[in-house]
Amino acid sequence: MSTNANLKDLSERGVAVWFDDLSRERITGGGLKALAEERSVVGVTTNPSIFQAAISGSDQYDEQLSDSATLGLTVDETVRSITTRDVRAACDVLRPIADATGGTDGRVSIEVDPRSAHDEAKTVAEAKLLWWMVDRPNLFIKIPATDEGIPAITATIAAGISVNVTLIFSIERYRQVIEAYLAGLEQRIAAGGSLDGLESVASFFVSRVDTEIDARLGDSAAALRGKAGVANAQLAYEEFEKVFTSERWAALEAKGARKQRPLWASTGVKNPDYPDTLYIAELIAADTVNTMPEKTMEAYADHGAPGTAVTESYESARQVLADVVASGVDLNDVFAVLEREGVEKFETAWAELYQTVTAALEKK
Repeated sequence: MSTNANLKDLSERGVAVWFDDLSRERITGGGLKALAEERSVVGVTTNPSIFQAAISGSDQYDEQLSDSATLGLTVDETVRSITTRDVRAACDVLRPIADATGGTDGRVSIEVDPRSAHDEAKTVAEAKLLWWMVDRPNLFIKIPATDEGIPAITATIAAGISVNVTLIFSIERYRQVIEAYLAGLEQRIAAGGSLDGLESVASFFVSRVDTEIDARLGDSAAALRGKAGVANAQLAYEEFEKVFTSERWAALEAKGARKQRPLWASTGVKNPDYPDTLYIAELIAADTVNTMPEKTMEAYADHGAPGTAVTESYESARQVLADVVASGVDLNDVFAVLEREGVEKFETAWAELYQTVTAALEKK
């Protein structure tokens, strides 16, 4: 099959198409390679829910689970051996893309244990462990943008480990994430470390913002529903433009630093009343990443079309958020709730992954 025209056009406009899913079957059966060839996919993101679904829905993990049981591996050891094996294999499938783009794309993300989201030292230690276990230059370690995660980002970047910062909801938190990245680069340079191959993306969540704000909007503000998530992300891109054209950034770029690209996450539409390509069409801008669930990707491949360019939307985006506030919605509370619930959802997914692996080991 040929490359899909809609997704190819998206790529040509500067949006890196990443796939929000992974399974051993997709890797070994050629599905991931086909996505790269036919859907312009140049990256993959994973999370505990994705691995839980993959393990429970396939017999391709049976042999490894049996071996783990024979060796008496703990659930923690088994989970890490399974997930890092899949991520390593996916990195190998996408390695030609990484080589062709100088390491910018062809990336696969793996998440630190969300139970460490509020523990800086554990987050950094696990980031180092995962980096060593996967042992591929086109890996991203996912670290949540919590209060404790911010300094962990700096330390991990300073250690020369590429980071996908996840669970960003507010512009203020995004500023902290960018600062953490720049500080990490500066620390690495000061210590004489190389910036070669060091990359980062900042994952800004979109649909969850709409879900939370929509629920708080009264009937008199119904016209604002489904608009805040996009507006919030558009203003994040404005912040990206400001920082990565600054003198501070120019000095780092001259030493080989790469921009920390905004990544649009949570792009599957949760409200069926909204266009199913909303969080792709309205977030098109250069130097961005859009990580898509399969259903969303196929929708854009079928009938997607570019909306208003992000760079032409700043004033309207500001007005949307101003109107949301004027309607009585406390945005600071919205973002605090979303961050707390985001960590909780990751922890729940992690627990479900552990339950799945525990049950599988007990059967062996």
